[in-house]
Amino acid sequence: MSLRVRLLLITAALLLTGLALVGAVVSDRLEHYQLDRTDSRLSSLTELISRAPGGRRTTGLGSVRPDLLFPALDVIGAPYLVYLDANGTVAVSVLSAGHDTASSPSPAELRTVPTDGSAVFLRAADGSGRWRAAGRRTTDGDHTVIAAAPMGAADATVARMRLTILVSGLVLLVALTGAGWFALGRGLRPLRRIEHTAAAIAAGDLTSRVPGLAAPTTEIGHLATSLNTMLGQLERAFADRAAAEARMRTFVSDVSHELRTPLFVIKGSTDLHRMGALTGTADLDQAMRRIETEATRLTALTEDLLLLAELDDAPAGRLERTPMDLRTLATDARHDLHALDPARPVELTGPGGAGPPGPAPVDADEARLRQVVTNLVGNAVAHTPPGTAVRIGVGTADGRAVLEVADRGPGMTAEQAARVFDRFYRADRSRSRADGANSGLGLSIVRSLARAHGGDVELATTPGDGACFRLALPLDPAGSPASASEV
Repeated sequence: MSLRVRLLLITAALLLTGLALVGAVVSDRLEHYQLDRTDSRLSSLTELISRAPGGRRTTGLGSVRPDLLFPALDVIGAPYLVYLDANGTVAVSVLSAGHDTASSPSPAELRTVPTDGSAVFLRAADGSGRWRAAGRRTTDGDHTVIAAAPMGAADATVARMRLTILVSGLVLLVALTGAGWFALGRGLRPLRRIEHTAAAIAAGDLTSRVPGLAAPTTEIGHLATSLNTMLGQLERAFADRAAAEARMRTFVSDVSHELRTPLFVIKGSTDLHRMGALTGTADLDQAMRRIETEATRLTALTEDLLLLAELDDAPAGRLERTPMDLRTLATDARHDLHALDPARPVELTGPGGAGPPGPAPVDADEARLRQVVTNLVGNAVAHTPPGTAVRIGVGTADGRAVLEVADRGPGMTAEQAARVFDRFYRADRSRSRADGANSGLGLSIVRSLARAHGGDVELATTPGDGACFRLALPLDPAGSPASASEV
């Protein structure tokens, strides 16, 4: 069954139970009221008659006119009066004209009535109904006076009340059930909207959202907000998965491209040797040099890929940290630049080019940071014309240890800068990759190593105004053992 039907059945069952309980309580109270009123009248009448003098009790009833006695008994509510002698025999009885002996209690039933004034139920002689009777001993103790009243009218009143409650309850149940059907339909309309949204999501429309169906403080409002949050997370998860799959396809394609060239060179050289095309010693030496060069490229590429894979899986676990100062790396980077291009001006400054270099203590893996600085220096040499000035800045900025490599080269566009840390990305694909350089993994390794240390690498560049790569790492609160003589 649908939720609407289940809720309606539960509501109808609760309503029916409530109406039944109310009807039972009302009819029971009415029955007790009728019974208490009858008992009160019977007890008062027997109390009054039992105190009359003995001679007038039995003879006086016969001298009263029936047309006056019977209406009085009916008004009092005790149309049957009986005197029992000491042996339990009916001495005198008066029965209203509206009743007959067959429909009244038998003498045997009358003898069972207590004489303390308490009322009991008696059966009619012909079983047509029940009577309520109360009895008391007379003051002389020779007789028992019993007053009895039929319960037919009271029972009929209670029966009519129960029938009225039943009919009105059924009508009310049907009316409220119909109203509840429409009310539940209107109340569950937001759930149908949510169902439609879920169906749209299942059909592939990840942008669908549950509309604002109710106030945020209501249950429906909370549900809509939670569902929209969940749908947003699902959309982002699917988008991230699609982006990851796209990156993986690009990665596999780039790896295949990078591996294919050296493998083709190696295979071509071996094929030439096998076919006897390398007849001279010079030709054979040249082929072996090409094989060695391409093998070196393959080895470097494989090591870079393995390093990136290790950093992706457990970046911090690949580091052997020791206290050090970035000024040591900055000084070595200046020497490396002089060795690579003696005509290139190199300046050693503080962060941002302001002042002299300052201390930059860190707790880091020195070998890995040297790899970072080497890649940054090599990138500056490879992508700027010979003789272009380079600035190396080191010190502390914004509560972090900083090392900068800035050049005055051609710089990069915003699109190039956004992708420069992507794997296998090269801003200039026409640049020679001799000696295994410029595989497109250097800056990816730089960023991965920086983040493994809890820091990052930032790039500030504009076309025609050079580029500045800034390595920022957490400061080592214990300080650095490096001395100023290292700078």
